[in-house]
Amino acid sequence: MRILVNTIYKSKLIFNKRVYECQVGKNGILPQYKKIEGDKSTPMGKWKILTIFIRRDKKLKLKFNKYIKNKIVFIKKNFIWCDDIKSFHYNKLLKVNDLSNLNYSYEKLFRDDEVYDIILELNQNQRPCIKNKGSAIFIHCSFNDLRSTFGCVALKKNILKLLINNLQKQNYIYIR
Repeated sequence: MRILVNTIYKSKLIFNKRVYECQVGKNGILPQYKKIEGDKSTPMGKWKILTIFIRRDKKLKLKFNKYIKNKIVFIKKNFIWCDDIKSFHYNKLLKVNDLSNLNYSYEKLFRDDEVYDIILELNQNQRPCIKNKGSAIFIHCSFNDLRSTFGCVALKKNILKLLINNLQKQNYIYIR
């Protein structure tokens, strides 16, 4: 699977020799070494899919083949992702029951819109995680207005389902 820049925030994803429109960070795609938290850019590179987060309540009709079954995590209402560079939990999934006591920045994964119905977590800035080098580069569902992201890659939900249903043992994402 390859993602190629077309314009600043509208790009193309190539999968199985077919081309699909996708959205990337508002400030385009940049080399990974230049990536910093909050720059609204998508880092280029070869990324492995670590986790596939799915909203079970949405009845998405996905096929979980033997290659991806162990990567599936069902999103719960208490799932958040820490994006605060001052936190020990930076760039990590957390399960929190009381959000009122949190004193760091985070993003809810259980959203009212459909943007996080399906999320592919990429291994950008993982193992080791370096603070301020960007958190949570996801491939997720597009916004209704197809606007750019804050650094992730967004695809229409039906295209994202097609990708998941056709992922094989070696599933890398190339962003350039």
